[in-house]
Amino acid sequence: MKKKMFTILAKLNKILLPSFSKKQLDLGKATKFQLAIIGWRYYVTTKALG
Repeated sequence: MKKKMFTILAKLNKILLPSFSKKQLDLGKATKFQLAIIGWRYYVTTKALG
């Protein structure tokens, strides 16, 4: 049940949240908000795969 929920969240993240890797964002110059988005996407993706 949890894995399915995280899979759906991962799909929503892909649609709604910006992809910083495509924009070649430098993590050293990223704002705290951008880092929070990156962290959230990482957390959801790892839970969906695990």
